[in-house]
Formats: sequence, structure tokens, C-alpha cells
Amino acid sequence: MKRTTPYCFLVADDHSIVRNGLALVIKSTFEAAFIYQAGTFNEIQSFVTEIKIDFLILDISFPEGSVLRMLPGLKTLQPNMKILMFSSFDEEVYALRYIKAGADGYLSKLSTPEVIQQALKTMIREGKYTSDSIKDKIVDSYMLKKPDNPLEKLSHREMEIATLLVKGFGNLEISNELDLKATTVSTYKTRVFEKLNITTLPALIQKIDLYHDTTEN
Repeated sequence: MKRTTPYCFLVADDHSIVRNGLALVIKSTFEAAFIYQAGTFNEIQSFVTEIKIDFLILDISFPEGSVLRMLPGLKTLQPNMKILMFSSFDEEVYALRYIKAGADGYLSKLSTPEVIQQALKTMIREGKYTSDSIKDKIVDSYMLKKPDNPLEKLSHREMEIATLLVKGFGNLEISNELDLKATTVSTYKTRVFEKLNITTLPALIQKIDLYHDTTEN
């Protein structure tokens, strides 16, 4: 049955330029749509509590923190609301994590207006949206039982060293802390970077921040 009432969108991002740009794309795709905007956690919570939202387009990062732990609560408030994550963060690293937490799709902020329009239409038609590469990751995770948490590849000692690196320890400090030779620490650090497919400390910090809590559950 064809829908007769306009769709209701909530665009949530702490940057007004992003919100306004998305609103223009939505309007060009669904002319009659109702579009609300939220720039903070509290505004998101208020809209979802008070108004029936069909589609929430949600950034990953706000000044108040990550929205990862908000997702289950938002879904509890409105189980039928579809959530599309919209982020500049690498989808290969983040998408599956957010989908598992309750999001219905993940879209890069680098996407063209045409890709955004297509994603919105796919969400309307199928209730979900992911790129082909993320679809492959979902298949690997659920059907082939491959772990989606890359930290699971690390040994206990490698995880210890990765955690200390993120805390700002240098190789010599780690050597003293764990009573290891400096050359051994360097070897472990190389293994950590190779196993996680990264080359920089900021990339390691990003992975630890996103995945470390799942290794403790």
C-alpha cells in the first residue's frame, strides 16, 4: 500500500552546515517530508521522546561524546524508527559496530548528494542501507563466524602493550613497566600494528576507543 502521509526525518549533527545540507537533499528527494534538526544529545532525546520519527540521520560524534550507547535507548523509545549513521569516520572500522548496536545503516559524509538520495530511497524501500563492502563484512561476521572486533586478534601481551601505547607510554617506559627488553617491546608494537592493519598511533587510539569495551564483556 502506498504511503499517504509525509515521512518525518530528524537530522542530528552538531554542525548546522551539515544539518542544513542534509535537509536540502532530503527535501529534493521527498518534497513533502517533515524535517527536524537536533544539535545535541538532549535535543535528540527530546525529539524522539515527543515526536514520531520515521528516519533519524545521526552523526557518530558530538561534543558530549559518542552516540554508541544511545542507540539501544533510542530504539526502545521508537522501535519502528530507522537510524542511518552519517559520519566521516571510516565505515570499514565503524559501520558494523554501530549496526550491531541498533543502527539500520551507515553512510559516509563524503558521499555525493546522489548517493545520499539513493541511500534514503533504499532505507524507505528496504528499511536498511549499507555499502557493498559492509555487506561483505556482515556476511563474514554472521555466516562465516569471523570476529568483527579486530582486538580479538591480539595476544594478551600485545593487548597490554597496545593499551600502554594509547595511554602515552613510550617504548622505554613500556619496557620498564612490563620488565621487557626495549627490542622486544618494539617487536610487539610492530605485531600489533600489522594485526590491526594500521600504521599510526592515532589509528591505534581509534581502534582501542571503539572496540576495547567489547573485549571485557
